[in-house]
Amino acid sequence: MVNSSEIIGKRLHHAGCRKAYGIPGGEVLVLMDGLRKAGIEFVLTKHENSAGFMAEGGYHQDGAPGILVATLGPGVANAVNVVLNAFQDRVPMIFLTGCVDAVEGMTYTHQVINHSELLKACTKASINVVDGAVGVAIDKAIAIALDGQPGPVHVDVAISVAAKEQPEQDMIVRTMPSPSAPAEGPALETARNWLREAKQPLLIAGVDVLNQHGEKAIAKFARDFQIPLITTYKAKGVLPEDDPLALGGGGLSPMADNHLLPLLKKSDLIILAGYDPIEMRVGWRNPWDKGARVLEFSAVPNTHYMHLANLSFVGDVAAGIQTLRRNIIPKEEVWVNGEPKAVRGLLKNFFSTATSANEEWGPAEVIDGIRKALPRNTVATADSGAHRILLSQMWECYAARGLLQSTALCTMGCAVPLAMGYRLAAQSGTSDANSDVPPVVAFVGDAGMEMVLGELATLRDLKLPVLIVVFVDKSLALIEIKQRKFGLPNLGVDFGATDFPACAEALGGVGRLVTNGDELREGLEGVFQRQTFTLLACVIGEHAYDKRF
Repeated sequence: MVNSSEIIGKRLHHAGCRKAYGIPGGEVLVLMDGLRKAGIEFVLTKHENSAGFMAEGGYHQDGAPGILVATLGPGVANAVNVVLNAFQDRVPMIFLTGCVDAVEGMTYTHQVINHSELLKACTKASINVVDGAVGVAIDKAIAIALDGQPGPVHVDVAISVAAKEQPEQDMIVRTMPSPSAPAEGPALETARNWLREAKQPLLIAGVDVLNQHGEKAIAKFARDFQIPLITTYKAKGVLPEDDPLALGGGGLSPMADNHLLPLLKKSDLIILAGYDPIEMRVGWRNPWDKGARVLEFSAVPNTHYMHLANLSFVGDVAAGIQTLRRNIIPKEEVWVNGEPKAVRGLLKNFFSTATSANEEWGPAEVIDGIRKALPRNTVATADSGAHRILLSQMWECYAARGLLQSTALCTMGCAVPLAMGYRLAAQSGTSDANSDVPPVVAFVGDAGMEMVLGELATLRDLKLPVLIVVFVDKSLALIEIKQRKFGLPNLGVDFGATDFPACAEALGGVGRLVTNGDELREGLEGVFQRQTFTLLACVIGEHAYDKRF
């Protein structure tokens, strides 16, 4: 006989899960033990929000759904932000929570809330595990989390159910849906004719290309047909960004969008590949002219209405693109006027350090110096704030998931735990923690760093050689820029200085103050050979982001 918690653990292990993150409470102790017996390590964090982002970081590395564990009441409430992030940013997550038994809840009220009601707006489903159907419940949770656009599924396990012995039975594993391609017919033939006729085609790729593992098919299609590619920030690296066809990420930088959006107006065929506009700002609402030829290949039907397409094919994005191109010979030359190439050159020049207002030191110099110093396979994470906009334009990605960030919810406090989770998953199973593991660097503003200072202790305990780069300007710079833009007085955006290197040293890491390029180069020496984290506090001064994005 096995108990319910062991059944849950075995099924999650079968799904590839090897880590669970969270903070324990009495209501989840048996559940945690079931995970342990199944071979899933529990990782203690200092806050449930950080635990969820560590789980997401692990997912980006190994592809298994993230596991977040929280106790009832305040534990669940603390996790709402990261669960909502998983919902909007399309991250498969199993959110395991404990709850009191139904009979107990009739009269006992201490810390008791309706978890399902609280999480209704930010989960794909909420499942209450019941005695006798434990295997069905956890398999259903995994299936829902991974189907279509991935996202979080809440699994509530009552105290008595968690420990209840269940009869032995075969593991329930639903077959994953096979990739589906567009059916032959008039719509598909029209799409093929448009591709044959296109002289100025443009491709926009989004997060669902990654979710469906279609990166290679999209990159091959772009190269074979010489179609310039714009990506969302999530999809950076679908085509290596040093490829001449890669126009970089769009949707957040006004400067970049001012040059990318006009290309849509000039294109005679726009192809959307797994493009989810939840990442994009309002300028990307209905960004092409009425009557433009637009083909959409998406994982789910368009219910957002941020844009509309002439033809929309729902299913596997890569299979859709491969079906579209069947029996079509690519043109020898497209965009004969060279406009996409000119836009690429203009953006590369604008976001280079050579144009940073003749400054010798600032956020652009920090980003450029670190990108040049670290290898191509480096994985970066970015917190929300002004630095993220500049970083997302400057940081070249040469493979998918090379830059991790919250791009839909755009929440702060994510970069450091994302980096931790990715690094921990990457080194799991290797005999040498520093062998064949990509360097991982987290970029964060000083306010964002202050939100998660406690997780430096988690980094210390895990002995992870993660690099943390803090942009120090003592301001919520992005909001301060908006205040000035609207002619409003400075209010609620400035704060005092924190000695981040001292904090790092006190919590078991290495801390350095960086004020110029030489100090940056010195600070990067030996970072990934250590058995602990390194924090570089890069002082950039006020208004450092003005006219930079």
